Amino acid sequence: MQISTNTSRWYDRPWAAFIFFTRLPFWRLHQPPKEAYTSVVEFWPLTGWLTGALMATIIWFGSKVMPFPIILLAAIAVRLLLTGALHEDGLADFFDGFGGGGTNRTRILAIMKDSHIGTFGVLSLIFYFALLFSCMYALGPLYASVVAFAADPFSKMVAGQITQLLPYARTEEQAKAHNIYRRFNVFAGLSLMIQGLSPFAALLYFDYHWGNALLNWDYLVAAPCFTMFFLYMLMLRRIKGYTGDCCGTVFLLCELAFYLTAVALLAPSFTL
Repeated sequence: MQISTNTSRWYDRPWAAFIFFTRLPFWRLHQPPKEAYTSVVEFWPLTGWLTGALMATIIWFGSKVMPFPIILLAAIAVRLLLTGALHEDGLADFFDGFGGGGTNRTRILAIMKDSHIGTFGVLSLIFYFALLFSCMYALGPLYASVVAFAADPFSKMVAGQITQLLPYARTEEQAKAHNIYRRFNVFAGLSLMIQGLSPFAALLYFDYHWGNALLNWDYLVAAPCFTMFFLYMLMLRRIKGYTGDCCGTVFLLCELAFYLTAVALLAPSFTL
C-alpha cells in the first residue's frame, strides 16, 4: 500500500486511524500522508464507535432471530474480521513476551516481535475469550449490546494514555508498523476524551432511564483505569516503555475489566 506524502487535510488523521485499526478498504477511497499515522491513537476511540456499534447491532437484532450464544460468537467474530485480530495478536505477543522473557528487557522485546505464538499467548487468548463471552452472556441481549457500544471506545480512550505515560520501547525502524505515535496536544486530548466518553454517557443515560440506575459510573471508570495503571507499572519495570502489542493488550484488558464490572454491578438484578 502506497502512502501519500501530500499536505495533510483535516480528515487525514481520523481517516488514517480507520485504515490502521480496521481492515475495511478505506485506503481505496483516500490515502493520507505518512505523518497522519503518527496520530492514529488520538482517533482510536472513534474507530471503537464503528466496531462497538456493529457488535451492539448484531447482538441486539441477532438475538431476536437466533440463539443468544450463537449471536455472541458471531459478534465477536465480526469484530475480529473487522480489525484483523490486531489487538488480539498484540495480547498473545504481550503474554508470550512477558511470560517467557522473565525480567530480561531484550528477550521480552525479541519474543514479542516473533510472529510465532507460544504457550502463554495461546492461554491468554483462551482465557480472554472465555471471560469476554461469559460476561456478554451474563449481561443478556439488551445490556450486552449497550455495554459493547460503550466499552469499546471508552477502553480505547483509557488505553491510549499509555503512549503518553511511557516512551516507545523500540526505535521507529524496529517497530512492526514502522510508526511511533506523537505526543498529544490539548486539542487532541479533548478530542480523545469526547470520543471515549460520549458512548459511555449514552450507556449511563440508558441505564438511568430504563435500567433502574444499576450501573455506578465511578466503578465503571475505576476498573479500566486501575487495569491500565497496573499494566503501565508492569511495562515500566520490565521494558521501560510500550510497543504496539502493549497498546492492544491494554485496550483488551481494560475493556474486559469494564465488562466484568458491569456484570458485578448488574448481578443483583438477574441470575447468572
